[in-house]
Amino acid sequence: MKAAERRGQQHPAMEGAGPRRFTWAEVGLRTGRGPESSPSQERWLVIDRKVYDISRFCRRHPGGARVISHYAGQDATDPFIAFHLDKALVRKYMSPLLIGELAPDQPSFEPSKNKRLVEDFRELRATVEKMGLLNPNCAFFILYLCHILLLDVAAWLNIWYFGSSVVPFLFSAVLLGIVQAQAGWLQHDFGHLSVFSKSKWNHWVHKFVIGHLKGAPASWWNHLHFQHHAKPNCFRKDPDVNMHPLFFALGKTLSVELGVKKKKFMPYNHQHKYFFIIGPPALVPLYFQWYIFYFVVQRKQWVDLAWMLTFYIRFFLTYLPLLEVKGVLGLFLLVRFIESNWFVWVTQMNHIPMHIDYDKNVDWFSTQLQATCNVHHSLFNDWFSGHLNFQIEHHLFPTMPRHNYWKVAPLVKSLCAKHGIEYQCKPLLTAFADIVHSLKDSGELWLDAYLHK
Repeated sequence: MKAAERRGQQHPAMEGAGPRRFTWAEVGLRTGRGPESSPSQERWLVIDRKVYDISRFCRRHPGGARVISHYAGQDATDPFIAFHLDKALVRKYMSPLLIGELAPDQPSFEPSKNKRLVEDFRELRATVEKMGLLNPNCAFFILYLCHILLLDVAAWLNIWYFGSSVVPFLFSAVLLGIVQAQAGWLQHDFGHLSVFSKSKWNHWVHKFVIGHLKGAPASWWNHLHFQHHAKPNCFRKDPDVNMHPLFFALGKTLSVELGVKKKKFMPYNHQHKYFFIIGPPALVPLYFQWYIFYFVVQRKQWVDLAWMLTFYIRFFLTYLPLLEVKGVLGLFLLVRFIESNWFVWVTQMNHIPMHIDYDKNVDWFSTQLQATCNVHHSLFNDWFSGHLNFQIEHHLFPTMPRHNYWKVAPLVKSLCAKHGIEYQCKPLLTAFADIVHSLKDSGELWLDAYLHK
């Protein structure tokens, strides 16, 4: 009885004979970003017309407080469906958060969104499920893991057999760089729950791959990456664009805004040049490498720390007898340098050249299409990018196993054509060049606004 009273006090909207009815205007106020003691301090969201108060729950949300809070005041039906495997189980845990539903005269999502496009995408999602495109082929991922482990062993055997002279040393560094890059794409699969049907199985193996094979924490990846998927290229919501404005001016709108405000943290008109210094070569060895330890200690993620330490202990114990301390440190830094260049070019080619702005709360399909582009399908491109050359399909269906991206791509193209939405797909080298071109363009826009507006 007391528990029921507490629930009633926490959610007065449920008092009375039936569920309370809300308008989108009321929901839209509850973003969690207003003054204290105002309705906007609350966080509400809508899933399948049901209104949930996540004000307190967001801190306990398994995916992190920020990713769910990014949809406060908005319809979250499509991201809810996209991110969760066992939706019935999740809804069961959400039931205490339910405070009412949309009034009968209210549309199922914000009136500002394209009704026909939302409905068409949901039909596409149903088609994808019926075609079995969300079902993984475990053999694919087992073989993928085996090729990573074989390369890892080959790198050690190469130095053990041929010695530590320059050529075998560099060759092993390249092999280990491949291992790190490919393990990065594989942990991405498990992190997105796209390998096993049970979430917990994906989480367990994810900790092994990212922790033991790469020396990074799963909790750190989850914290950042799901925010990126929820609101890609949305400033202040997508952590991947947090390099604006401290290091880079990104996107046309944000760059002009920065210039108009006369803000200059870097010489942005030269950012397409210094990108080659502080971007691909430096991100992993000079930033990620130390920040991941700060992250797990600060958040007390001791299980992740234990998994990470197994990687560093294994690496140093296996190579120390062959290379001594200086050689092992040199090999480690060289591997991180190779991995960093690979990682940055592949991950940024799909996003940096695309639309970057504040969150405008558009529909799920448009949100992903305006922030992502594809790179041509080929055996090499698929392997080199971990199938992230199908970035559009991956963002629309984040739990889809990557070996099915090419199958759904024609359906996505067809939906884009129907609604006049551009579906960008380009050669690999063009995608790389577009990163530099877009940085140059936004830097020039910033300079013009800084000097003349």
